[in-house]
Amino acid sequence: MLLRNIGVLVGVDGGDTPFLRGKDMDRINTIENAWLRIRDGRFLSFGKMDECPVAEPDEELADAGGGYVFPSFCDSHTHIVYAGSREREFIDKINGLSYEEIARRGGGILNSADLLHETSEDELYNQAMTRVREIMAMGTGCVEIKSGYGLTTADELKMLRVIARIAESTPMKVKATFLGAHAVGRAFAGRQDEYVSLVCDEMIPAVAAEGLAEFVDVFCDAGFFTVEDTDRILTAASRYGLRPKIHANELAISGGVQIGVKHGALSVDHLERIGEEEIALLSQNQTVATMLPGASFFLGMPYGPARKVIESGAILALASDYNPGSSPSGNMRMVMSLGCIKMKLSPSQAINATTINGAYAMGESRDYGSIAPGKIANFYITRPMPSIDFYPYAYATPVITHTYIKGKEVKF
Repeated sequence: MLLRNIGVLVGVDGGDTPFLRGKDMDRINTIENAWLRIRDGRFLSFGKMDECPVAEPDEELADAGGGYVFPSFCDSHTHIVYAGSREREFIDKINGLSYEEIARRGGGILNSADLLHETSEDELYNQAMTRVREIMAMGTGCVEIKSGYGLTTADELKMLRVIARIAESTPMKVKATFLGAHAVGRAFAGRQDEYVSLVCDEMIPAVAAEGLAEFVDVFCDAGFFTVEDTDRILTAASRYGLRPKIHANELAISGGVQIGVKHGALSVDHLERIGEEEIALLSQNQTVATMLPGASFFLGMPYGPARKVIESGAILALASDYNPGSSPSGNMRMVMSLGCIKMKLSPSQAINATTINGAYAMGESRDYGSIAPGKIANFYITRPMPSIDFYPYAYATPVITHTYIKGKEVKF
């Protein structure tokens, strides 16, 4: 395909940039008045319109109409396989209950686990595919999906099989994470150590035997799993080749960052409560600091100190945390805008955090996250805009006109 008359081609590089950190996040490469060629589902070449090649025989020809072309969002933290919804807790929050209070009285994650247990695999898949189509329409082309609403071996495997079905039936890139340590299952109330043993000795081997996950996650935070629990689980997972991507420091300075870095975590996620020690540690490593402003927005919690993280030289990504309880949206454009509005990121920083660095936080920046020769051709076209800054500024204005996955337009 030859795409012509692009107003601005955004996020171009040579394909040799696995991530951006520090001051490099201020930079986003663009080409005004551009063309873009795609072949066999991958970006082939691009340039300015005054050097646009002639279309080859039988080559599809498309016109961007002066709109912007962006690389697809790379959403590195979601929980989009779940059953039903939790709007009752939405009302509880309006009436003053905190996330921790809802969890302590048996709500939150445990409610989702109860619903999931009663839902068939086929119904769970159908519900999740509705959300998958939704996020693709909003510009996401690469996504990580976690288990964690099963909390029994059978139900965790059910979730991961659904994720595998999604990966097989959608053109979007899907990465699977095992999150059996999302909360202690109801059957193990008051017996957390035994539940951790179940995760280590039964769940992880079962997941590995079926090849259902690439990553392992633990909710290492106040009221959930301790640093010692997390160490046990990550050590067990390492024997099966599962790489860590962990929840840390959402509710307290929990030690999650430190244990994540110790185990070579690809990312540590949430980080609403993070101190100078944690920021300094991340600045010295290639573990991604993934922040989830949609959860802060929905729960009324503090936003992570994204600017401090960038200024330290650490790698920052932003993700949606799409889940039924604390961030029921996969709108990555909104995430990008919250990065600007609430975290005081520049548009360039926010775009990089939701594309190339999000791809790196899934181990996929070689193929996704920017427009570069040889990368998978996941991108979307917007209507003409006055500037790149308009995109996060007009956060609710519909601007996406066409979405492409692997070089093929996806219509909804």
